[in-house]
Amino acid sequence: MGITLFTGSETLDHLNWDSCMYSHTGRNKQCERKTNTCFYSFSMQNLNTSQTGTYIDIERYASSVLDYISTSIDSVTTQKQITMYPNQKPWMNRDVRLLLKARNIAFRSGDAQTYSTARANLKRGIKKAKHDYKLKVEGHFSNSNPRSMWQGIQVISNYKPINPSPPSTDISFLIELNNFYARFEKDNQEQASKVELTAGHQPLTFSTTDVRAELSRINPRKAAGPDGIPGRVLRTCAAELAGVLTDLFNLSLAHAVVPTCFKSTSIVPVPKHSTPACLNDYRPVALTPIITKCLEQLVLAQLKSCLPPNPGPLSSHSWTIKTHTPECCS
Repeated sequence: MGITLFTGSETLDHLNWDSCMYSHTGRNKQCERKTNTCFYSFSMQNLNTSQTGTYIDIERYASSVLDYISTSIDSVTTQKQITMYPNQKPWMNRDVRLLLKARNIAFRSGDAQTYSTARANLKRGIKKAKHDYKLKVEGHFSNSNPRSMWQGIQVISNYKPINPSPPSTDISFLIELNNFYARFEKDNQEQASKVELTAGHQPLTFSTTDVRAELSRINPRKAAGPDGIPGRVLRTCAAELAGVLTDLFNLSLAHAVVPTCFKSTSIVPVPKHSTPACLNDYRPVALTPIITKCLEQLVLAQLKSCLPPNPGPLSSHSWTIKTHTPECCS
């Protein structure tokens, strides 16, 4: 398994260190349509090729699929760099910035009448922007979205979470932290062995409908893995990517081989406290590719279907009756 250790703010959404600049990615409907077209042609081409037996190396097959998805995203995505100031008001919008620029131009022109008009327009624009922002905050409490409600409470109470300082980027610290996380397997001398499949073995198979449904359930805000493929792309292009991913998943299960690009993981050390003092004060957060998580959910659904409807007398302590998922025994 490939492990990549990150300590910066670019890996997780909740690790946002204070910065005056950030990258903004714009994706409109036209970009989504272009991406859908690229994925559709690529999916049909690879499905026809894999059915003829050309793709024997599953590693190359999986890496080519992920590389093409990343290339298509880069070709239709526009990235902009926006400057953020620490004293910027939350109600500041584009209209107010234009009015502020017009007032400064009028001031430099020396025309008193033009400057007076620009000042009046700026005051009206600020008043309107504040009113619109007030309605936006109040709208957080009128819907059934708990996340929006908590955002409104944080805005009203001026709550600003204290982000812990990023850990050291020294290579020796990263090696020490990596050894600390792997301490449980240090004394394990047993070599992993692959189970020999019998002649009558029937591997799990997924349909395109199942894969498409799983891709459609992806949370677009989920952090991307080392492959850099965001969940929004997989969810938006679920219909186009379902075919090639179904073929890839079925080949992986049939050969009992998980591609290396699916197993690569980024380990992010998240401090448990504001001032971590030892290695145990860092919580390892593993970021795996979202496509791998979809495969895990599909396999989990197959395993759940094999469980009995009533696990037995211990169901109230170790199993839930509806979902058949293990719970912690108290």
